[in-house]
Amino acid sequence: MSDALADMTTSTSKRRRFGNWQARLMASRTFQKWAAGFPLTRRIVRREGEAMFDLLAGFCHSQVLMALVKLKIPHTLMDGPATLSDLAVLCAVPPDRMEILLRAGVALKLLKHKRGARFGLTRTGAALVGVPGLVQMIDHHDVLYRDLSDPVAFFRGEVETELANFWPYVFGGDMDPAVSATYSDLMADSQVLVSEDTLRAISFKGIQRLMDVGGGSGAFLMAVAQAYKGIDLALFDLPEVAPAALNRFAKAGMDARLSVHSGSFKTESISAGADAISLIRVLYDHSDETVADLLSKCFDALPSGGRLIISEPMLGDAKPERAGDVYFALYTLAMRTGKARSATNIGDMCSKAGFCDVTFPQSARPFVTRCITARKA
Repeated sequence: MSDALADMTTSTSKRRRFGNWQARLMASRTFQKWAAGFPLTRRIVRREGEAMFDLLAGFCHSQVLMALVKLKIPHTLMDGPATLSDLAVLCAVPPDRMEILLRAGVALKLLKHKRGARFGLTRTGAALVGVPGLVQMIDHHDVLYRDLSDPVAFFRGEVETELANFWPYVFGGDMDPAVSATYSDLMADSQVLVSEDTLRAISFKGIQRLMDVGGGSGAFLMAVAQAYKGIDLALFDLPEVAPAALNRFAKAGMDARLSVHSGSFKTESISAGADAISLIRVLYDHSDETVADLLSKCFDALPSGGRLIISEPMLGDAKPERAGDVYFALYTLAMRTGKARSATNIGDMCSKAGFCDVTFPQSARPFVTRCITARKA
């Protein structure tokens, strides 16, 4: 062993021993009792203890949120504060149990006490009603929670997840019309914030024709149409889903601006003719192999100088983040075909497909979406 390698091994061993010593110290009940009482450390101990309890109680928090949404309490309170007894009658919940639910809502800062023993909405509670698609996403989370009921089996891959059946398009094949309608509605409702943040982060000036691949009911293209009057728009998606986009544009009197191409990018090539292609919340639904193939098809479809625009929730890069590495990572894992990826990972896949000038525009709300652009030389 060389001297340099020996020094490196010794240094690594020392860091590991220090880390283990530190972990053993923090796990010591004697140290915990001392730190909780010592003036210089007790605030830190309390703060870390509260954070740990929040993790422990997180499932209860999410269930309170779901109960409030399913009982439509925030929607009811949009009309004004209401008493506990009125809400109990309206929701068919015993008053003693309704009191527990409402107090929990207050503790989570979704509700607030008003004079006369009434309850009203906080700003966060009101935003819960106003954020497009949020209530609908919460409403279907019972599927995800059932999939996670045995987390060890889930992470071992021993659970046949229900969520995969909720989003059957990722497996290909025919979709039941009722299922495709549910899918389209939820995607459209939850797409609003993604569209807003994508258009804030990326300028579409100079694009003459934009094709949105996997664009569903056309929610993103509608946002583009409203922001940029001179862009011709095209949509490529499954035949069960794509017609909804024509209906959306027809209702807005803009059907002349949209052309729809029905098909599956898994089995068919992407039509040429657009100088920009957008993939909005598409990649994380699919495997690495499918994504690599899709990016290659996008590259082939674009002319020289053509732009690729990607927008979806992503993992943190070197540092894991709650939105991507916890929520979206588990959600896509439950879908069984896709996975959340970091911006760097997706950028590398774009480069391997032949794209250059890969950029990562700053997103206003990374927990909503992150963006990547690339160009065909």
